[in-house]
Amino acid sequence: MIWNLKPQTRAYRFTGHKGAVMCVQFSPSGQLVVSASRDKTVRLWTPNVKGASTAFTAHSAAVRSVNFSCDGNFLVTASDDKSVKMWNTHQQRFLLSLKGHNNWVRSARFSPDGRLVVSCSDDRTIKIWDTISRECISTFTDHTGFANFVDFNPSGTCIASAGTDNTVKLWDVRINKLLQHYQVHSAAVNCLSFHPSGNYLITASTDCTLKIMDLLEGRLLYTLHGHQGPVIAVTFSRHGEYFSSGGSDSQVLVWKTNFDSIPYNEVLKSHSIRTNPDPAPHITDIHPRIPHLHTCGPQTLQIDPRRSVADMQSSDPPVLDIGNGFFSKPKSTAAELERASHSAGQVSSSLDPSCPVSTCGADPASGEPTASLLEDHTGIPPKLASTLGHIVQQLDVLTQTVSILEQRLTMTEDKLQECLDNQQTVQQVRTS
Repeated sequence: MIWNLKPQTRAYRFTGHKGAVMCVQFSPSGQLVVSASRDKTVRLWTPNVKGASTAFTAHSAAVRSVNFSCDGNFLVTASDDKSVKMWNTHQQRFLLSLKGHNNWVRSARFSPDGRLVVSCSDDRTIKIWDTISRECISTFTDHTGFANFVDFNPSGTCIASAGTDNTVKLWDVRINKLLQHYQVHSAAVNCLSFHPSGNYLITASTDCTLKIMDLLEGRLLYTLHGHQGPVIAVTFSRHGEYFSSGGSDSQVLVWKTNFDSIPYNEVLKSHSIRTNPDPAPHITDIHPRIPHLHTCGPQTLQIDPRRSVADMQSSDPPVLDIGNGFFSKPKSTAAELERASHSAGQVSSSLDPSCPVSTCGADPASGEPTASLLEDHTGIPPKLASTLGHIVQQLDVLTQTVSILEQRLTMTEDKLQECLDNQQTVQQVRTS
């Protein structure tokens, strides 16, 4: 079913599969919808009133996953026949098969550049494939169970997996190293989704909850209660303003995020603070840093879909009016743009005193370095301005890495302080 969230618009119900639908996704352009089914077929739909579709038999067993490449020209499918296959979208033509798993393949996803494919299987492995050489270039076996879902982050440098061992793991694919490990659910994790900024990760679990992790701080941010049963699927909207979740309670819930309410310049300022922390305390005087984010308890939100959420299951369901469209962004006023530009200058100066404000500017609306700002204020040629903008982006990545290292150092300090306190207590007991 396809739901249009505009007022007084009915949902579209498309029929054609002869088995359960396991996966569905819009193309990047929004002109096509692809679905995978237990009936061994993949269908391409036109998302309009007619709902015309074409089908092709993709595998010799149930198709569990299907995913568009970033340009929409290719599909990758994963199946219970233990294989991963690539297809030409418009010609519906088979291109290649990636074989290496020895059990059901649960999920397969393209990297943002389409060069790599990541897949996870019931054989307890996660594999990364090169689509050109058709070879497996990395295998991860860190899960004690198997992974239900796996995906690349928006930059394509990391992958995250949702495991039946109740854990979520993130790896850096450039160095094949485990970066983060979250054990925040009490049951199997079924699905996950990266926020488009790459700073947040949301997970769906059989324990009936959704959880949002702050990847920069490496901590649990929110626990969301709304479903009355296991949560099967979750995904962010294209710009991260919303996310939706689906559960075994027959409910599909649409949530609104508040991540974009934090200005990008404020994020950069917090990065600058984390990269210039207070001097390390003496070993006999270790105390938690202020603010000590790691002791903050996660916030919990409770939603009762039977009361707080409109019933969308009737033949003529009421439709939620969510205001602005999914992919629209609020326009900034001139005063807000001026304040954001002034903040960007302050942050840039704090990061590098020798760097002119104009060479470290960022677009207040998107947070991206702008070559035009560099060119207008300093007369730097466009190519050099673009290069400088890229350097600023790389510096931001380094800043995030340093912040994670600082967080781990703080956690180590906490543990050491705890050991010192315990040792002092033991000495006092012995003395008494």
